[in-house]
Amino acid sequence: MINALGRPQTVLLLGGTSEIAQAVVAAWARTCRPLVVLAARPGPRRDAAAAHVESLGLEVEVVDFDAERTEEHPALIDAVSREHDIDVAIVAFGVLGDEEQAWQDHAAATRLARVNYTGAVSVGVCLADVMRRQGHGMIVALSSVAGERVRRSNFVYGSTKAGMDGFYLGLGEALRGSGAGVLVVRPGFVRTRMTAGRSPAPLSVTAEQVADAVVRGVARRDELIWVPAPLRGVMSGLRHVPRPLFRRLPL
Repeated sequence: MINALGRPQTVLLLGGTSEIAQAVVAAWARTCRPLVVLAARPGPRRDAAAAHVESLGLEVEVVDFDAERTEEHPALIDAVSREHDIDVAIVAFGVLGDEEQAWQDHAAATRLARVNYTGAVSVGVCLADVMRRQGHGMIVALSSVAGERVRRSNFVYGSTKAGMDGFYLGLGEALRGSGAGVLVVRPGFVRTRMTAGRSPAPLSVTAEQVADAVVRGVARRDELIWVPAPLRGVMSGLRHVPRPLFRRLPL
């Protein structure tokens, strides 16, 4: 269980090669020694991620996971829960893709939807079932400010994040009183491999900054956090900008 200081004993990383997920584990490793179940597709990236977790002095178990193979998710998460209580599960997978290709290429658009939304909903339902039975646990959903107000510049990606964000906010309400909870994390532009080569947006952050916010959010049992925090005010204002004016903004 998550102890009184907000430190978990077991963490499930769904999308375990994510730089943000890896940074969260590194942040916890500074104060506690959770077992890490790293769920990702087999390959060199997963091997490197597992080696990184081990280098932090943490025990790691590796399981096969593909966000698009939703039919496999119930059995996978059930199998993990039969071996360990899942104190924290981090839904960290996602794809960004090419913004202009995404709305003109059927395969690219539907893959974004399958991974970022359908895959996220799939694991969310499975995790909620496990955590209700446990009577404790926290799901951390890595969302994005891109879903707060969907922009023309990346509206396919943004729309998948908007759907994912709404699902997990609702899941948190549905789990209220069960002992389980949901933390939705809305980072702005994060400087990682996924965004390499793109011009950083104002208020951009690092994976380590997101990780520190997640660790604090889990300890406080927060339901929604923005990283960095000032983005909340910025996006609140942008949400109400009329569409004719909004499309003129350099976003």
